[in-house]
This record gives sequence, structure tokens and C-alpha cells, in this order.
Amino acid sequence: MRKSQSSMEIWDILSIGVLVLTACIVGYFVLIFFDPNSSLNVLPPTGPLANTPTNSPAPIKLEPTWTASPTLELTPTRTLIPTWTPIFTSTPFSLVPATRTPKPSATPKAPFTAISIQQVESTLIHPEIPCGSWAGVGGTVVDANNSPVIGFAVVLRGSLNGNLVDQLTVTGINKEYGPSGFEFKIADAPVASNKTLSIQLLDQSGIPLSDAVKFSTSAECSKNLVIVRFKKNQ
Repeated sequence: MRKSQSSMEIWDILSIGVLVLTACIVGYFVLIFFDPNSSLNVLPPTGPLANTPTNSPAPIKLEPTWTASPTLELTPTRTLIPTWTPIFTSTPFSLVPATRTPKPSATPKAPFTAISIQQVESTLIHPEIPCGSWAGVGGTVVDANNSPVIGFAVVLRGSLNGNLVDQLTVTGINKEYGPSGFEFKIADAPVASNKTLSIQLLDQSGIPLSDAVKFSTSAECSKNLVIVRFKKNQ
């Protein structure tokens, strides 16, 4: 028991000695760090290495700059103006003889034509209506033999007195004009216009059978009805 206790005391003494030595070394380096010129520093910065002369490079001597020798001035020579050479243009020609240009074919004529447009007094058709309170368009459609054509559509389009006009009727409804008669009421009083309305004949499929014929209207009571007569071409 005494032997082990004595060995423990020896190790404790050695451990304490190592710690004291370590503390001394650390303190020495701390002292040197804060005071490099201390007398305890075995390698002070002002030692032999501090006075070692540094190698200063000698300045490089540049050669004297080159001075250009004066050059002789050349006398300018006169430049000749170039002459203009005309460019020859090629004349086009063809070995193929020119073909004869065919004459344009005539535009096919519509099957029906408005053969007459008249301005009359509406009392001829509607004697019960005063002419001053009505305005309209009417007419008939006949074939080449002047036989009535019934069941064709008649369309009236355009503008009248600033109002849009787009009306459709069928021939044969208004018998007062004839067996193929038709009629449009366009206003409650005679109105003057200069070809702002057009009338056209169509078949039952809506295909045009005549040109769209423009006509004028009158503000006079004696001309408040426009009668248009369509006839089939020969």
C-alpha cells in the first residue's frame, strides 16, 4: 500500500513539472510576440539579418532616342481624269415569233335586264292613298315572250334620307302591277335621292339574274312611285 502511494506521488510531481514548463514556454513566446526587441529574444529583428544590405537594381540606361532624318518632299504629279466609256446595252431579241394576243372575250350578259324605269304618281296604283303620304318602288318581270315570271326574288338595297334600306320580296305578290307584280314601300312621304338605291332580280337560290340597277327618287308628289320593268334577254 505504501509502495503504490509513493509511485503516485512521483507521477504527480512529474505532471506538475510538465505543466509548469509548458506555462513557462507559452509565457516566453507571448513575451517575444509583444516585444520582439526584448533582451530575452535570441533572434531579435535587429540582429545580423536586419543589417543585411538589400539588392537595389541599378537603373537601366536607355539608349538615346532615334531622331528621324528629314525626308525629301515629293512634288505631286497631276492625276489624269479617267475618260468615260459608254456601256453597251444589249438589245433583247427572241427566236420565237410573237404569238397573236387573243381578244378578250365579252362578259356574259345577265339573263334579265331592266328595260324601263319610270317615276309616276302612286295614285295610279293606290288611288286610296294620298300621294303625299307614301313613296315606293314597284314593277313586273316578264320573259322574252312578255309572259309573266312568278316566284323570282327582288332585292332593294342602298340608303334613303340617311337610313339603310335592305328589303326583299317575290314577283307575283302585288297583282295590281300585273301577274308578276312586286312592290316596296320606302317612305311615308316622297323623298329625293340621287341613285342611292339599287334593285336586282334573283332566282330562288339567291343567284343574280340581272345587274343591280341604281335609280333616283323624287320629292314631288307626282313622282313618288318608281316603276321598274324587268325582261328576259333574247
